[in-house]
Amino acid sequence: MFLIRVLPLIFVLFDESFEKPPKNLNRLRSGKGSHGTANIPIASLVNQGQLLGDYSNKDASGDVGADEEQPNHTVDDETVTESPTSYETADTDDLDEILSGDLDFAEYPRHPSWIDDIPTTTTTTTDISEPDDSYSQTSIESIARIKIEPVKPIAQPQTSDTVILERLLSKGYDWRVRPPAKDGTIYSGPVVVTVNMLIRSISKIDNVNMEYSVQLTFRESWLDERLKYGVSSDNLPEFLILTAGQQIWMPDSFFQNEKHAYKHMIDKPNVLIRVHKDGTILYSVRISLVLSCPMHLQFYPMDVQQCFIDLASYAYTTKDIDYVWKVDEPVQLKAGLSSSLPSFQLNNVSTTYCTSITNTGTYSCLRTVLQLRRQFSYYLLQLYIPSCMLVIVSWVSFWIDRSAVPARVTLGVTTLLTMTTQSSGINAKLPPVAYIKAIDVWIGACLTFIFGALLEFAWVTYIANRAQGRRKEVKEVKNKVLLVRENDEVWVPRIIRDQEFEKSKVLHNRVNPQRPFYRWLARTIDWHDEAKRADLVSRLLFPLLFVSFNVAYWIHYAQYQSPT
Repeated sequence: MFLIRVLPLIFVLFDESFEKPPKNLNRLRSGKGSHGTANIPIASLVNQGQLLGDYSNKDASGDVGADEEQPNHTVDDETVTESPTSYETADTDDLDEILSGDLDFAEYPRHPSWIDDIPTTTTTTTDISEPDDSYSQTSIESIARIKIEPVKPIAQPQTSDTVILERLLSKGYDWRVRPPAKDGTIYSGPVVVTVNMLIRSISKIDNVNMEYSVQLTFRESWLDERLKYGVSSDNLPEFLILTAGQQIWMPDSFFQNEKHAYKHMIDKPNVLIRVHKDGTILYSVRISLVLSCPMHLQFYPMDVQQCFIDLASYAYTTKDIDYVWKVDEPVQLKAGLSSSLPSFQLNNVSTTYCTSITNTGTYSCLRTVLQLRRQFSYYLLQLYIPSCMLVIVSWVSFWIDRSAVPARVTLGVTTLLTMTTQSSGINAKLPPVAYIKAIDVWIGACLTFIFGALLEFAWVTYIANRAQGRRKEVKEVKNKVLLVRENDEVWVPRIIRDQEFEKSKVLHNRVNPQRPFYRWLARTIDWHDEAKRADLVSRLLFPLLFVSFNVAYWIHYAQYQSPT
């Protein structure tokens, strides 16, 4: 009983399954998709009057006979009035499955009633005929795929810097072998290395250690035919920049008079290697050097020093490397460098060649000559003027009474010790050399004048004490003479009376000169006092000698010229 009631329902459902098209295909006909496709009917994508395609199953169970004629259907705009059914509201993932190939249109049998669901946009009737072979190859799936297929980028030519460098360095290039000469062999001539540099700063010129510090940008260039990758008229880049991991042959340049050196690594290594298309290599690096500078201090502090920057190859002789200076501006100076040095003035920068000959061979060498003149104003204010003042202060003792022994001794000793301390401070900044320097001559002369003033006081004191002893003896003799004259029985020696007479005669002649100047001088100065006479002579003699020394000193040392 149950089966009798259920079987009619099954037949009805089975019949409806043939009447209704697949919901996915109805949605495709309506033009709705999940990939942003516009709501355009599928029928509008093909020529009207043609079928959408053969969707019949090719299996034996569902094939439509090849000899079976397909009826022609005429679709009228008045008959096609049905709007898309509720199948359009189905899951949007069905279209994705169709586009991805998961659903096969062949498993859905074609039924003539499907055409009734096809929307049309024209008002004329269309005769739908049998599709030909060329059109049967075009399916809705291919149309949808063409619509959503992404655009591929246009392939660019492989001419990037990395590709070019990889090709250059991978075709048998050996960075351990120096570049060949122009004829292609390494025996026909040396590699010509052109050098130039930019001096950024010069500092810490040490007189004791005879060295100085310099920061510079060192550049050298040479030709390596193995790295040539183009000509001037092509579209390739003008030069390539090598990275840290790419190695090429480079000259083994080093600075002969270098004591300490380092490359700058902040923020990244300050190194540049360019490969130009004609094979020219440019190497640039920023370095700081501590270089030795032998100094000649005979005319210190009015000297002019010549410091060198010597560059040579460590292993390659002149047969392999030949260093040459760049023709235009081989050595450049940073703006304001000449006048920014603390104690020197950079007068001139010149370049020359210095071939180095050793037991291992002859090496090409380049030399940069820095002519440095010492700033004299510092020493004038710190040494010469203070020392002159100390010498003049020592002369004050000539105007102090000889009886003020503590004052004169203190003044002389103080100036002498001060001058000695000053000379010690100056010599501490200089190396202990065997020859006499200009500063040694000056300090020695100042010490001599100060010490001479102290000796003059000792001489005056000695003369004064001796004269005082003589006066005491004369006074005693006078007293004896007076006592003897009162006694008629004692004879007075003639020599005593003659000496007293001569002294009184001399005093009488000096007191009564013929000229007023001598009369004033006789009243002012006691010429018979030898101590006072010594002070008077010192007051005139010491300044005169010091001025004469200055004239000779400055004439001699001011004409100093730097040795060539």
